[in-house]
Amino acid sequence: MDAKVKAHIWVSMAVRMSDMAGRPAAILRKGDADSGGVLCVLHGREGFVVLAQARDAEGRPAWIRGTGAAPVEEADATAYVDRQVKRDPDLWVVEFEAPDLKPPFEARLI
Repeated sequence: MDAKVKAHIWVSMAVRMSDMAGRPAAILRKGDADSGGVLCVLHGREGFVVLAQARDAEGRPAWIRGTGAAPVEEADATAYVDRQVKRDPDLWVVEFEAPDLKPPFEARLI
């Protein structure tokens, strides 16, 4: 069984890694400190991508592009985040400056 990192610790780590890489990050919404899920909003040159936590076929942690394969406008990313928060009020939302639309933390995208 995988040990689960508390949400607030993971968010702090991701923000710190982003800052160390010279990519500003901001916590847009704090969720449940222990067991909240995380949405990562990547703000790039071509638009926005929202990554949502998922599990792969073997049950390992991964990320999916919740807004689809192509970058979207800010309004579309915001609408996606709003829908997810409405369904799960424990979610954290973190935005990262990501000109290349790649997360500044280790992430397996599925």
